[in-house]
Amino acid sequence: MAPYEALYGCMCRTHLCWTELGERCVLGLELVFETDDKIRLIPDCLRMTSDRHKSYADLKRHEIKYSTRYFVFLKVSPWKKVLRFGWKGKLSPRIIGPYQILKQVGLVAYQLELPPELKRIHDVFHVSMLRRHHFDPPHIVPVEEIDVRPDLTFKEEPVQILDHDVKVLRRKSIPLVKVLWRNHSTE
Repeated sequence: MAPYEALYGCMCRTHLCWTELGERCVLGLELVFETDDKIRLIPDCLRMTSDRHKSYADLKRHEIKYSTRYFVFLKVSPWKKVLRFGWKGKLSPRIIGPYQILKQVGLVAYQLELPPELKRIHDVFHVSMLRRHHFDPPHIVPVEEIDVRPDLTFKEEPVQILDHDVKVLRRKSIPLVKVLWRNHSTE
């Protein structure tokens, strides 16, 4: 008994033997034509399966287009072993930027305007490496308002107390104070 037959309980049906035990045996020219039909059927089935998989995958895909002079973030997580962007390990940044798009190179690649410290990196990136930058003016703090020391620190100064509260726990109470700082807004 063959190992395949012992495992699965039937004979192995190769392209040479498509018949079950006890069926009429096909020999000669009929065997060649039948085998040829089965071999032609295999690529058609594979193509149908591939098309079905592609139709499911295409539902989640969408084309991303950026125009020149847009700002985008650059995804850097695949480069963590090659090039470090500041911190190491778990705290390393996943995206850096924003950088301005200079021009479109091909259908899915864009050339970015990178700063001089990233001159070792080629400046053309695939669209999958880019993330859209949404400009939000309230999050930008003007540099002129902040008095920065030579060691790149600044002093936080309280302007006024906005609110008082007392948080009561089981055995103690904690006084809480909301403070408005000089270089921050009320939000």
